[in-house]
Amino acid sequence: MTPTPTATLVARDWAEIQERMLVPLYEAVYDRLEVGPGDRLLGLGCGAGLPLLLAAGRGAAATGVEADPARRALARERLLEVVADPPAPEERPWDVLLAFSPSPGALASALPGVRRGGAVVLADWGPPERCTVPAVLGGGPVGRDLDTMTAGAGLVPDGSGRVFCPFGYADVDSAVRGLLSTGLYDGAADPALAEKELSEALHPFERGDGAVWLPNVFRYVVARVA
Repeated sequence: MTPTPTATLVARDWAEIQERMLVPLYEAVYDRLEVGPGDRLLGLGCGAGLPLLLAAGRGAAATGVEADPARRALARERLLEVVADPPAPEERPWDVLLAFSPSPGALASALPGVRRGGAVVLADWGPPERCTVPAVLGGGPVGRDLDTMTAGAGLVPDGSGRVFCPFGYADVDSAVRGLLSTGLYDGAADPALAEKELSEALHPFERGDGAVWLPNVFRYVVARVA
């Protein structure tokens, strides 16, 4: 499937503006798991591939799964291995599965490829009172119950953590483009109106120099395949 021009623009906004906001989360997880040479990592919903680049920078062999063809194309421009569906289990399975905000179906389809004792990392928004973005968006998004997801997938809990991930933008326009690229507004009946409302909602978070600062905390859970 060839991405539409609009989809390509949105994907580029994600790659150029938004995806770096989650670097503290990726780095915290990689530090905790001591990701390095010899590790094989599979990232679900890897977007334009930044989490894969960070893992590769530590010496890991990283592969991504991304359903959106525009984001997948951008990841491949970075010479990353990104596919539309989880690869079939190989003789040497994955050591780490990154499943940030996955659907239960996507998680279930990827788990057979993770080795016994391998790490599975789930992540999502932290406590509502410590996340600015849900407030800006008018009550959403709501973080998933990661502990319930872990139990439902038959995984063994192995710790959790919280990471401060502020969303900082040069100006309101960049903030609007970045937040729209997340897909959180994809269900809006009137996209133009949603863009206008989001722009207005961001003004209270402007600083004196015009930059926009949205503090957030993300929670992650580490689990192991039994």
